[in-house]
Amino acid sequence: MADSATPVPVVHQQKGGTRRPTLSRRREVGHASARSLLMTILGEYVLPRDQAIWTSTLVEALSVLDIEEKSARQALARSSAEGWVVSERVGRRVRWSLTPPGRRLLTEGAERIYAFGNEEKAWDGRWLMLIVSVPEAKRDLRHRLRTRLTWAGFGSPVAGVWVSPDLSRQREAQQIVQELGLDAQAMSFTAAYGDVGDQETMVARSWDLSELKDRYEDFIDRFTGARPSGERGVLRAQTELVHEWRSFPFLDPRLPLKLLPDGWSGVRAADLFHRKHVEWRPAAQAQWDELAATSG
Repeated sequence: MADSATPVPVVHQQKGGTRRPTLSRRREVGHASARSLLMTILGEYVLPRDQAIWTSTLVEALSVLDIEEKSARQALARSSAEGWVVSERVGRRVRWSLTPPGRRLLTEGAERIYAFGNEEKAWDGRWLMLIVSVPEAKRDLRHRLRTRLTWAGFGSPVAGVWVSPDLSRQREAQQIVQELGLDAQAMSFTAAYGDVGDQETMVARSWDLSELKDRYEDFIDRFTGARPSGERGVLRAQTELVHEWRSFPFLDPRLPLKLLPDGWSGVRAADLFHRKHVEWRPAAQAQWDELAATSG
């Protein structure tokens, strides 16, 4: 499978030595994409059932997605090491269960994925502006700040200034600058855009929407005419649908429609995802149950 920008789990150390899974949003290649597909399978089929699942079932499910057995087993081992799943030996066989942190994060992820694109929030025209200065010499810190604010949906029209039309992101912004030790240098404001310059230019300078538009259109092209067939065809199609969609809540800054280009492809992609997911879900879940029964 081609590499993707889908978030994957890593473990960070908390105070007191507690390990917790979090999300690392980086490009994946090789067996890491197997791990990302495993997370999609766990969220779509294992999470709702709250049952332990045999290794053979997960390996077989990943083989439906063209993942070789060795890569599938590596994905399971790494997910276990990162705190998402835990194994239990039953005789000579092994079955897997979600850990409480893994279940919590997958639940939050599922809520984000299935809610994304389902409703348009009303916008009152006000902006959240964050000003935070990082010395040029601290390049690593500058990069970490940019990465985290970008993934939080902020755009930067000029160096040191970050904006978002979502005022509710202020708490997240505050948490980011505090965790990076930049709260003493940061300031925030909420205001409407003024008379100097124009809002459209600021949006264009703050977010590069061209790549996101292309990804939405690729998604539309891939799934619009999809008609799954074969023994596991719907299971594969549904898993790929969710797997491809799950990156968009992290890539899309979720700007109000008023700020987006006319005919924004994200609206059409969201409609396609939700329509196909509902259409394919009964058959895909039935095929999963059959696979679990036969491979288990």
